[in-house]
Amino acid sequence: MRNQSVFELAGGEPVFRLLVRRFYAAVADDPVLRAVYPEGDLEGAIERLTLFLIQYWGGPDTYSATRGHPRLRLRHQPFAIGIAERDAWLGHMTAAVESLELAPAIREAMLEYFDTASTAMVNRVIPSAAG
Repeated sequence: MRNQSVFELAGGEPVFRLLVRRFYAAVADDPVLRAVYPEGDLEGAIERLTLFLIQYWGGPDTYSATRGHPRLRLRHQPFAIGIAERDAWLGHMTAAVESLELAPAIREAMLEYFDTASTAMVNRVIPSAAG
């Protein structure tokens, strides 16, 4: 018996498409995050994140085949991402993950990854008043 990927264990492409749709439904109404997405229509961002997550979690490599190496930090560098943006992003993604009927181990793996990845995208730090 072969080991199944998180992609397969989570339910495959339909589950990842649902996850990303639920996430971006919240982003669309979030003033902090909406400023990070310059596109009037979020469809391009929805498709890119969906394909990235499918590939990351062990599904087809369509993302890399169409866009090249993910280079997440480099691709996000043009956007001002501070702690507020990170927290808003992670909050909406956490809610989207928790809205799905995932096995606890899959849920935890995803939440851990999203916490780590969202923190790594922070590229603007506002100095504290305490100095």
